[in-house]
Amino acid sequence: MRRHLRGWPACLAAGLVFAVCMAGTTLPTPLYPLYQDKFGFSELTVTVVYAVYAAGVIGTLLLAGNASDAVGRRPVLLAGLVFAALSAACFLAATALGLLYAGRLLSGLSAGLFTGAATAYVIELAPRDGGSRATFVATAANMGGLGCGPLLAGVLAEYADRPLYLPYIVHLGLVAVCSALVLRWLPETVRDRRPLRTVRPRRPGVPASVRTVFGPAALASFVGFALFGVFTAVSPAFLAESLDVRNHAVTGLVVALAFFASTAGQLAVGPVGVTRSLPLGCAALLAGLALLAGALEWNLFTLVVLSAVVGGAGQGLSFRAAMSAVADAADPERRAAVISTLFVVAYFGISVPVIGVGLLVEPIGLEGAGLVFIACMAALVLAAALYLLRHPVRAAGAQHR
Repeated sequence: MRRHLRGWPACLAAGLVFAVCMAGTTLPTPLYPLYQDKFGFSELTVTVVYAVYAAGVIGTLLLAGNASDAVGRRPVLLAGLVFAALSAACFLAATALGLLYAGRLLSGLSAGLFTGAATAYVIELAPRDGGSRATFVATAANMGGLGCGPLLAGVLAEYADRPLYLPYIVHLGLVAVCSALVLRWLPETVRDRRPLRTVRPRRPGVPASVRTVFGPAALASFVGFALFGVFTAVSPAFLAESLDVRNHAVTGLVVALAFFASTAGQLAVGPVGVTRSLPLGCAALLAGLALLAGALEWNLFTLVVLSAVVGGAGQGLSFRAAMSAVADAADPERRAAVISTLFVVAYFGISVPVIGVGLLVEPIGLEGAGLVFIACMAALVLAAALYLLRHPVRAAGAQHR
């Protein structure tokens, strides 16, 4: 009889699978300039390609965000890994822009299946007294995986042959390993499973018991993911065109720093507490936006790096606090659906502002478009911080110690 992993080994293994899947979604980030040279498209097209990914995530969350609550976590994760493999195959076969769109859409479907299901899965696999640490594993796997994608692709593109192929071949190998891990070693955590036909699309919404927590948590998540959207979709072009940074590994590292700083910022939620972490995270996001504005205005590479670190740390503070509060407030049988709704809000933040930047690039330039984005996001994050100070998040069990 096959023995499954239990406790922390299972929790960490599920976190690894989560990270590998999310890494695939950001692999193209440092490669966009190469795709622009190959296919001859504009910066607006880059943002549209990126937004196709976000549309895939949002659509999947809306149509199947609650699927793992019914059919189980493992089947949904395996489906997500299949979409990740198909996405890599599209990029490997890309001879026209259409296959880039297809690859990003499939990547979005994969991430949409993973975000709610994998987060709930990691938390449920942990020992009963490990809720706070399990939430960190889940959010760190998400953000850390997103950071590893551009770093891996950037290094391989700069220092290895076939830069538009090798990153996806490596990722396909990792996906195969993770699929075997889910199939052979990880147990199912949903006890009362139902057939797939019972899954119905749900309009975005949360139970009444979660609403007071969900509002401010979602607002903070929107702003943090909007900053990440600009870093992943626009910063490669800014580094190349305005700062003459042509090294793909450096570009990938700068983007990765934002996600790694997010992971580090999440560590502070434990001692700081959820109630204070949300407004503090917003304050750090505001500082990160100010540093990015300085980088755009004066063309300083150092300020780009600092904005990635400070803004990423602020996103980590606010994101883990939001996730902890929402996950603790939700009933177990609705947890994945509620988490998926939070990610719908977050991925609107990661897509809509980015498209706006792309539309503004041609009439006012990349720097001008970035400054308009920063002004809008700064006003929103300031409003969020003031709201959170007046209406602090309080959820049973959310004050992790």
